[in-house]
Amino acid sequence: MQEILRRPAKILTQTQREAYFRDGFIGAEGLIDQHWLERLNRVTAEFVEISRDYSSEHRDKRFDLEPDHSADNPRLRRLNSPVDHHDEYWAFASSGPFVDIAEDLLGPDVKFHHAKLNFKWGGGGEEVKWHQDIQFWPHTNYQVLTLGVYLDDVTEAMAPMGVIPGSHSGPLYDLYDTQGNWTGNIRDSEVPGLGIETAVYLGGPAGSVTAHNCRCVHGSPPNNSEKPRPLLLCAYAAAHALPITDLTRGGKYAETIVRGEPARWAQFDPRPVLMPPDWSKTRYKSIFEHQQGDS
Repeated sequence: MQEILRRPAKILTQTQREAYFRDGFIGAEGLIDQHWLERLNRVTAEFVEISRDYSSEHRDKRFDLEPDHSADNPRLRRLNSPVDHHDEYWAFASSGPFVDIAEDLLGPDVKFHHAKLNFKWGGGGEEVKWHQDIQFWPHTNYQVLTLGVYLDDVTEAMAPMGVIPGSHSGPLYDLYDTQGNWTGNIRDSEVPGLGIETAVYLGGPAGSVTAHNCRCVHGSPPNNSEKPRPLLLCAYAAAHALPITDLTRGGKYAETIVRGEPARWAQFDPRPVLMPPDWSKTRYKSIFEHQQGDS
């Protein structure tokens, strides 16, 4: 941490960097400019239009759709791996301001891991229950984070992401239920002990950025506003943090070095990490599908 903080910052202030290491997350308004927002929103609108031709029964691997999605009323939960499907997303993830922010928080050598675009559609867009990320995609250490940018203004009514301060320094939770089924969320019986009353909800105007460490406990309620809440998320890791599973194998840009050099030595954190199911033996489903019990 201190070695990273001694390096000159690219975009974030020193106060923001210190807050990230203390609390496990930050929210920063106005970091992504209008030029990038216009590019990202243009291509995102194209995918919403494409999704009208698909349904929960007529699947396309690009889309995670709410059960009542239709051509007349598109309701996307997620655009999966957007960087694989359009060059604009990869341009942003690999050469845009996210890479500078990742360097500010991870150090000089940074890898891209994966991306997704969560829509949280208006009129009851599904909640994301309290969880941590690293159990979905374990690494050899915890210098792994997710950066998000809101593509539209996000108010409290639009269910912004909430993060529990300091939870990155606490325990990793079991995301299986008591019968051994993977649910992708912390068990209801453990939620009262999480300190959710302290959660900070990270909204803001379009272009606002969120950054949270892979151990942070976070989630969001249903979106009961009239507007969707598109949040483009990109996960990055320090080059010395190696993935333990092959979840992103076949990803067009998975494990691409986007800043600095590849690591010659892997680093291992002595703290254990929960392993997810063997996705090679079953279809990988999004966090929405697991938490909502979709088949």
